[in-house]
Amino acid sequence: MLNTPILYSSNNCPFCQRARMALKYSKQKVILRNVELSQLPPEALAVSSHATVPSLVISDEEFFDESWDIAKWALKQHDPENFLGKENEYLNETEMLVEINDHSFKDDLYYYKSTDNEAEHPREYYRQRGEEFIEELNEMLEENKFLLSEYMSVADIAIFPFVYMFAMVDKPWFDKMPYGKLHAWFNFMLNSEYFKSVMHEHEIWQVGSEDIYL
Repeated sequence: MLNTPILYSSNNCPFCQRARMALKYSKQKVILRNVELSQLPPEALAVSSHATVPSLVISDEEFFDESWDIAKWALKQHDPENFLGKENEYLNETEMLVEINDHSFKDDLYYYKSTDNEAEHPREYYRQRGEEFIEELNEMLEENKFLLSEYMSVADIAIFPFVYMFAMVDKPWFDKMPYGKLHAWFNFMLNSEYFKSVMHEHEIWQVGSEDIYL
């Protein structure tokens, strides 16, 4: 029986960053086990139906192996700044954003940042497709300081790690994009305590390693 939940995570994975930001924000005490995606230990494989990270083991009977599910679980445990909104009003709106982000935008991002030749089109093709989502976010930010309101919400921590990865593929090009509101949001989120907390790289976990807490 687990006394403390265990999060299997990887340093630079945006899905893991989403999960860790949500857990950090909600002040959940969690043991962090940093693993290599290409060499997942049996302990991680035992709880992940997708053989991937992140995965959160809460008990012998309860676990999550999707970052969005982990984020929702964390905020439902404790939501000190009302990231879910009144009566969870931000949850449904964020669900729609996550659907786009975790499928079409994520796929375009994968090929945009890829250095191999498996893509069907040039990298610029996927960058242009990804920019369509960036433009949509900028339009949302023209109405509010953050994605859904004048205050940070679950949507911001769910989406930002992927925008960050998109930006870092070619930062000079990203900085020249004509999306002033998105740049302001990007810089705020980049320097937020939640994102800074997940940028610290940890050594790879091995059986017998001393516990590291998130």
